[in-house]
Amino acid sequence: MNDLPEGVLRVAAALKDAGHPHAPVMLDGAARTAQQAADALGVALGQIAKSIIFRRKSDDAAVLVITSGDRRVDEKKVAALVGKTGRADADFVKARTGFSIGGVSPVAHATPPVTLIDRELLRFDWIWAAAGHPHGVFQLRPQDLQGLTGAPLADVVQVL
Repeated sequence: MNDLPEGVLRVAAALKDAGHPHAPVMLDGAARTAQQAADALGVALGQIAKSIIFRRKSDDAAVLVITSGDRRVDEKKVAALVGKTGRADADFVKARTGFSIGGVSPVAHATPPVTLIDRELLRFDWIWAAAGHPHGVFQLRPQDLQGLTGAPLADVVQVL
């Protein structure tokens, strides 16, 4: 296990500390996008929990929106809940989360973000989330996200 990337080790430790039963696994190929992850795991696109980071304008805080892989975040809905946000570039994401884009986990952030969980994830019994590296993922139930992050469920996606 010590040959795992540092970010994956942080996620594994956080999951273990929380009593989560599923450790991170490393995929052969990169899963930088929800589609790549779904293809590698053989699951529906919606079962991939995407971690999208925004930058809150009022205080420069990171805002993490965990959404279903087959949905798009509605930035107006997010702003209504947490305040006006803007795009977060790769440097901001790495500095605030400790993870690179394409591997941002919902847990084990360098600085705890403001977090919202897309209620659309509850459509599934099991989902997969990034584990701190573009090749790392872990399995969980959607309701586990609330326990792991302390974040509320919210309506944060565009209407289909």
